[in-house]
Amino acid sequence: MILLEINNRIIEDTLKLKFENAESGNKPESVDITFADFDGVLYHISNPGGDKSKVMVSISLKFYAELQKHGADELLKREYGSNFVQPESGFNISLIYDLENIPQNKDAMIAKASLLKRFCFASVFEKYFEFQEKGIEGEKRAVIHYRNDETMYVEAKKDRVTVVFSTVFKDDDDVIIGKVFMQEFKEGRRASQTAPQVLFNHRDPPLELKDTDAATGENIGFITFVLFPRHTNAKARDNTINLIHSFRDYLHYHIKCSKGEDVCFTLICFSDLHRAECCRRKERASRAKRILNYLF
Repeated sequence: MILLEINNRIIEDTLKLKFENAESGNKPESVDITFADFDGVLYHISNPGGDKSKVMVSISLKFYAELQKHGADELLKREYGSNFVQPESGFNISLIYDLENIPQNKDAMIAKASLLKRFCFASVFEKYFEFQEKGIEGEKRAVIHYRNDETMYVEAKKDRVTVVFSTVFKDDDDVIIGKVFMQEFKEGRRASQTAPQVLFNHRDPPLELKDTDAATGENIGFITFVLFPRHTNAKARDNTINLIHSFRDYLHYHIKCSKGEDVCFTLICFSDLHRAECCRRKERASRAKRILNYLF
């Protein structure tokens, strides 16, 4: 299986190049890159106000207002400090980096910049992990519409945090591949004593969403993670967030790869059959020619 990176490689590589260029004493060059990521996320790397000695990294998330309700702004200020600035027009968050003042922890700073989307998601998880750790129950369930037709739900109880992703499958093939993948994932989980419980529901939502307006239908699936204190404690939570927040993207990436492999396999089989048929035709033509020569 191919694991998706949780960092954004374009941000990381661009900042590395800019800082290395500055350290070498070279004249700074302009940058203006706009690119997309999973979940409808849009990034922009530019020079604010045309100042080539500064690099701004901005992100736009359609669902950021929902994350703000769970402390996203406060978490980003905590993580990015003075790099966290007023967002540029059309974006939710902006970070700024000064190429004339290179810190000693440059590599760590660049790595953290590439995790901007991850830290946006982290706020809602950290909030409910804290509820569980403090034994707080009864708090309103978090609902994040992270895609147009897909939603994430997070709920805390004294002994667990439940995270549910609803996801839309494009066609019947996606449903089948998704079911097979989740079954393999669940079986793999049994081999680990520390992995969280993972459940998959097709069409109908799990009991945790019984009284919600969660969408239902033949092309709808629900992935449920049951996280216990060993997954949500202070030492483990960062890794848990890394794995959970991108799981939906990982599932659909796996589906696309599987369908691509099926197409390649079909093409290979067709090529082999075509080659065999050509050989048979040549053999029949040669045999017919020999018979004709013998008869006439």
